This record gives sequence, C-alpha cells and structure tokens, in this order.
Amino acid sequence: MSGEDSETIPIRPAHRFPTERLAQLLGDGLGARLVDVRQMRGGQSNPTFLLLTDRDEYVLRKQPPGALLPSAHAVDREYRVLAALAGTQVPVPRPLLYAEDPAIIGTPFYVMERLRGRIFRAPTLQELAPPARRPVYLAMADTLARLHRVDWAAQGLGDYGKPGNYFARQIARWTRQWQGSQTRGNPSIDKLAEWLPAHIPAGDQVSLCHGDFRLDNMVFHATEPRVIGLLDWELSTLGHPLADLAYNCIPYVTADSHNGLDGLDLAALGIPDQAEYVAAYAACGGTAEPLQPFHLAFSLFRLAVILEGVLARAQAGNASNADAGKVGARGILLADRAWQLVQQNHV
Repeated sequence: MSGEDSETIPIRPAHRFPTERLAQLLGDGLGARLVDVRQMRGGQSNPTFLLLTDRDEYVLRKQPPGALLPSAHAVDREYRVLAALAGTQVPVPRPLLYAEDPAIIGTPFYVMERLRGRIFRAPTLQELAPPARRPVYLAMADTLARLHRVDWAAQGLGDYGKPGNYFARQIARWTRQWQGSQTRGNPSIDKLAEWLPAHIPAGDQVSLCHGDFRLDNMVFHATEPRVIGLLDWELSTLGHPLADLAYNCIPYVTADSHNGLDGLDLAALGIPDQAEYVAAYAACGGTAEPLQPFHLAFSLFRLAVILEGVLARAQAGNASNADAGKVGARGILLADRAWQLVQQNHV
C-alpha cells in the first residue's frame, strides 16, 4: 500500500469511536503510542482503519456498528485464520492482537501489520503495461493454489468449518441471508435459490477457502509480480476449492461496465483468458476438477446476496463504504447474469 492520501479518508461519522482505551491497549500490547487514526477507503463489510503510532503503522479491522446478521462480520475468525496461516506458504499480514471487549472501541476488533506494496483495483490492470499483466494473474493463481494446498487440520483449523457438503450448506446460508437482508425484490436471486440446490455437481473436496478471493484483496510487492499479503478473511471457511476459483473468475463472465473482462480483447491486454487462468491455477497445484457453469452461477448468486446486504446497511446508515449504495445496487445485475448463465448452458 502506498500513498496515505489515496488510501485513507477522515473517519466517517457513523464509524467514529473513542480512542483512549485503544491507545492504552496499543501501548501495553505493542509498546506503541497512538498518534492518529484514519479510515481506509476500502472495506464494504468490516470498517478498516490505519493506526499511526510513534513506532509503526498498523491496520485495525472491526465490526460495523448497529444490528448485525447472525455469523456476519466475524472479525474473530479473520484473526484466527491469519494467525493459523502465519509461517505457511500463504502470504498474509501478521496479526498482532485481538480484542473481544466491545467497551474498548464499541465492537470487537483486531490489529495487524500494515503491508506496503501495490493493490490493483481493476482486473484490466490499466496501470501496468500489457507485458506486465500476465505475471500478475499468474501470481494470483499461484496464491490461490497455495491456499488450497494448506493442510488445514495441521494448522489447527479442523473446526473452522464443516467439511463436506459445502455447496448445499452455502446455498441454504445465503438464501437465509437474502431473506434476512432484502430491501427490494430480486427475482433472479429467488430463481437461483430454487435452481442451485437441485444441480450441485457430483463429488466433493475440502480445502481452506478464502471466500472473497479477488485481485483487490491482495497486496503485491512494490516492484515484483508477487503477492505479499492476502487480505479480508471474513468469509473464509472450510469449503470446496472450486467455490474460490469460480468467485475469482467472476470478472471473466461480467462486462467492463461491472468491472469485468467479458467482451474485451484479452490477448491485446496481455491478460490470460479464463481457460488459461484456470489451467495456471491447476498447474500450481490447485484442484484439477473442472470449473462448471454451476460454480460460476453459485458465485454470482452469493455475491449478489452479499451486495444486497451492503445495500441494506447503506439504507440503514451504517455501511462501511461511502459508495455502498451504488455497490449494493449491482446485486440485481449480477443475479441476472447468473441466471443468464444457467439458461445459456441448460445445466
């Protein structure tokens, strides 16, 4: 991450919190004196802050204020998985402390190291020359394969989720989330909630899944095409690796108007197409099981429900991102695209 002015903003009024006890905790736990707190621009779900101290800069992730859906915004799980992966081949920021007591700043939170590097916000990688884009995609595929190769039981994550039957459980979960957060109609979500459970592919695998594996949740080395940190683990669990891969491939099936790649000349852009990217992931040790339209439809369904939740928080006034209302409005478009994929492939 580089450039504080481009990364941070003054704390939004809904996310302000007292800092006295936080300052004491940082002093006791890290030997650091708190100088200032700034809000990071990202963070649609869990508000994220930059802590400036006399010793170093740190990042704080907390639950949002207000009423929360069950199991949502689980910063304790984020901290746990970061601690479990520290020292593995999966690049993660080093977690430093976790505070469950909501009396400190109003909600549970954790503090981690601040990584300095590059975050690419759009899959077209316009800030890079075309020859430099493919290596970034290959590094992303390698990072996903590294994650899926982790021996999650050996890392103490045997109870981090329920192994097996992942898609059935996830479809049920996100259907419940949709029912609990919807603020308007979304017919395609309703159709998918009915279609998906009846079309789960045979076979099952279990791996540690990130749950939000996308380009802008990675910090790349300042000059090399190498991932130095995978961020935002709120949705991580034990699941099926193809769920992560399909979610990561959403830009391939969505148009540029939705920050996607569909319809673009990928060869001219220097970006591998979906088949090449999936093959690169498999070559790095990821699952060789084929990615099917079901997996892409499921991932779009899930993302659409997540964005509907973002919209609900925006309407309630406690969203983490100032653009949450605009982002949440994409839920209908993504659900429509998922249903279109289902109809096109007749599966």
